[in-house]
Amino acid sequence: MFPLRKLTCLLAFASTVLLCSATERILLFRFRVTQATLFISNADGSGQQPLTQPDTIDYNPSWSPKGDWIVFTSERGGSADLYRIHPDGTGLDRLTDDPAYDDQAAFSPDGKQVVFVTTRAAGTANLWILDVATHQARPLTSGRGGDFRPAWSPDGQWIAFSSDRDSNLPAAKGHWERLHLFDIYLIRPDGSGLKHFSQHDNFCGSPTWTHDGQSVIAYCMSAEEQETFRFGKGEVANRLVQIDIATGETKPVAAGPGVKLLPAALESGQIAYFRRDGATAGVFYANGKAGPSGADVRSPSWSPDGARVVYSRYEMKFSPELVKLWSRNPNYELYATGVLPAYDPTGEHLAVTKKPDKTTLLLIMDEGKPARTILERKEGIVGPQWSPDGRQIVFGFGRFALFGSGEKAMDAPNGEEQVGLIDADGSGFQLITSGRNNNAFPSFAPDGRRIVYRTSGPDGEGLRILNLTDHSITALTNDYDNFPFWSPRGDLIAFTRKVGDDFEVCTVRPDGKNVTQLTHTRGNDAHASWSPDGERIVFTSGRMGFKDEEFYTSAPQPYGEIFVMKYDGTEVEQLTDNQWEDGAPAWQPHKANTPSTAAPSK
Repeated sequence: MFPLRKLTCLLAFASTVLLCSATERILLFRFRVTQATLFISNADGSGQQPLTQPDTIDYNPSWSPKGDWIVFTSERGGSADLYRIHPDGTGLDRLTDDPAYDDQAAFSPDGKQVVFVTTRAAGTANLWILDVATHQARPLTSGRGGDFRPAWSPDGQWIAFSSDRDSNLPAAKGHWERLHLFDIYLIRPDGSGLKHFSQHDNFCGSPTWTHDGQSVIAYCMSAEEQETFRFGKGEVANRLVQIDIATGETKPVAAGPGVKLLPAALESGQIAYFRRDGATAGVFYANGKAGPSGADVRSPSWSPDGARVVYSRYEMKFSPELVKLWSRNPNYELYATGVLPAYDPTGEHLAVTKKPDKTTLLLIMDEGKPARTILERKEGIVGPQWSPDGRQIVFGFGRFALFGSGEKAMDAPNGEEQVGLIDADGSGFQLITSGRNNNAFPSFAPDGRRIVYRTSGPDGEGLRILNLTDHSITALTNDYDNFPFWSPRGDLIAFTRKVGDDFEVCTVRPDGKNVTQLTHTRGNDAHASWSPDGERIVFTSGRMGFKDEEFYTSAPQPYGEIFVMKYDGTEVEQLTDNQWEDGAPAWQPHKANTPSTAAPSK
């Protein structure tokens, strides 16, 4: 059932007028875990016991040097914050309470401080240091790019970490995603002595100190190996290396096959690591033995004596049912649902797609009623949008290799992707485009007589307008453009354009004039959707960069965060701040709102 919209009211005593404004509601698709519980076991996986309660999202645990505490990240309070707990499950203590993203904590050798990753400063991932007793935090690193996976040296003199600060995050060949290239750095706890430590052309990550403090162990991989693993192109195995602090000399560490991550040097001299490739996931040791295993295992950390290991087990369920999410601005309520959701003009009916098995479903969700399927096909059904009168739904229909190969991710051969149209009651299904091109992501004009969609293929690319009365097609743009969305006012069409190696949100008039680029950031801005009054645009952006080494999450790019801005690109505000991939936002219309045909207010 859809939740009721809240009212925020201000009583003006002088005039005795009660001013109320409805809370905005935005739906989105979040590629995330729905539950993550910490478990603790013996190093070999035996004796497993839950450490935290289910129905929370807890991850990235790290053991204290004395073994008396485990610090971890939790979203139980809304945003990602740091907590600590005793290994027996007692003494839960919240360490941070900030709307920013706090994660990847590691204790100092005396256990009195933790270094952690946070977005508190400029919104990108930097390192801060927290005093455990006072809960006071101070910045350690700053600047361009992201810093991740800090580790304190045994003598407390250095903190090693990985960072992409010297990378331009190049686009993966043939894909819209970015390659995450990072390397190892050192810094003193007072912020001095920052230096690029590892000497590799590609990347190394997750440094861990040897017990003598003379070297660090890290996992390394070439850009080609990263792309092979990320896109499932074949077998891949990376390497573990040991880097001498004084000389920088690097030597290989003997270990098993597969993609080896998060190495740890145990007290016994044994090297442990986390493996995640194909169906293989879990804890492994360089001597060939294994620990806790399963495709749901994530982020292990070993006790100081190496006898026990704590880790998170993830659960992921994708459902069109609405799930309330945390928002940085309480005036915007955020809900997760299916892929590319769309409300009808009344705000009472929601169209979403679902892929339960080998077919794709187009569902209608009505308030207080079970979801009903109006179309089921073996082909893909992508990006539904309603007609202004709420009687029809238009969508993309076909194979849609959305993350496929080729020089452009939206390319597809043989014209197998077309624009489909169906009545809201499930009757009258038809394809309204044809030809060799990939045609998709349609949006109705407010007059209900025209549809804008994107096209790509041998017959050209860009945005096209289809007149439903005479079936004529007009070229609106001829660039690498995607995700068009017609403003409720009818005067502008928002869309995503590829500009160099980046994707930016733009607008254009329906006559093809006045193309305006609204965003100008490094990374991908896309999935623009209008507010019901046409005054604002909600969109997803990777501008804040990565917040962790990419292999530890399932996000395919720098984290997609949800932003809102005015129709002219001003007054930009970030609504989400997390390690998950947020995209395809949709604004719920106000039931009392009727879109105006006037020009946007200046």
